[in-house]
Amino acid sequence: QVQLVESGGGLVQAGGSLRLSCAASGIFFSITEINWYRQAPGKQREFVAGSPRLGTTNYADSVKGRFTISRDNAKNTVYLQMNSLKPEDTAVYYCWAANTWGRGTQVTVSS
Repeated sequence: QVQLVESGGGLVQAGGSLRLSCAASGIFFSITEINWYRQAPGKQREFVAGSPRLGTTNYADSVKGRFTISRDNAKNTVYLQMNSLKPEDTAVYYCWAANTWGRGTQVTVSS
């Protein structure tokens, strides 16, 4: 059974940073694509960053140059380093892998 557990969300001022973590179990982590998505109030869930099985990482245009996705295969964990945060980054951030969603972690950026 695949389980994804996000952590690291919180309240931060604009311009600040947060690092989200997604701990995965029940998958062959090193060969599994793992992505971050987010959903703001009243909006559809949207892609943020992806760590594919092969190839380079990819990002939504809105976060390029500010967010970095990385993975630690020894810890079965994917990270999302978020810098220069903006109020429009406020959302629940979700981890996705193997057709499974985590429960999400709230990120709130105050102006």
